Amino acid sequence: MLTSLPTATFTTWAAFMYQRMLIVAGVLICLIGTTQAADGEWLTLFDGKTLNGWHVSTKTGHSQASKHATGGKWEVVDGAITGSQDQPGNGGIIITDQLFGDFEVVVEMNNDWGPDSGLFLRSTEDGKAYQVMIDYHDGGNLMGIYGEGLGGKPHVRNYNFTNVVTAIESKLTGAPQTALPVLPESWSSFWRHGQWNELRARIVGGEKPTITTWINGVKFMEWTETEARHPARAGIALQVHGGGSPADYLGKFVRYRAIRVKALDGTTPKP
Repeated sequence: MLTSLPTATFTTWAAFMYQRMLIVAGVLICLIGTTQAADGEWLTLFDGKTLNGWHVSTKTGHSQASKHATGGKWEVVDGAITGSQDQPGNGGIIITDQLFGDFEVVVEMNNDWGPDSGLFLRSTEDGKAYQVMIDYHDGGNLMGIYGEGLGGKPHVRNYNFTNVVTAIESKLTGAPQTALPVLPESWSSFWRHGQWNELRARIVGGEKPTITTWINGVKFMEWTETEARHPARAGIALQVHGGGSPADYLGKFVRYRAIRVKALDGTTPKP
């Protein structure tokens, strides 16, 4: 036989149990957070509101038009880091305050068609880096790998854009060659122009790193350095290219959001 609890007693008991559940949930959240930090899980690099943790460098060759007085225009617009040339032909980079060694980085990108941009891995203040290409223009490429300020070595890619964003052509460039993982005729459905797409890159291996890139979860490129010729630890940067045709840059912007990094060398990036 079941005996009902008085209403007041039941209310007190329910409140007690609710408080216990909140305490347990809080402990679990703390434990999960501690485990993630210890395991080197993803850390947000951009808070969606400010450029805290980033600074503009005017020291690259892309800022020559301003005689290195400015490094392009960088601001937060609608929750995204938004970049453009700040005067005709003058670009630059925005770079993290923190330095990174072996890591994986993810960004969401929604750039206008025209500007030449890039994701710089282990970037110095003067823009020397292993560049993951974000050349979003006729003849350009996404997620190829280029030695920015490193004599153009490497320069590996497996496709080029045609004169429209919705079409690409297979073009295996550099060595070793990597087969194109999507059919050119499937590009217009795989890549969502005018929407947010995910770009990811990993660099591991100290002074002779292996670099791997992905677009929307699909692996596109992998390349391994053969000589030590660049620092094993530096910043992560985003670029707006200098020079170029005004038609490709005037009133056009690069946009990045949801930027996060995972250290792969045992270090713990600061939040």
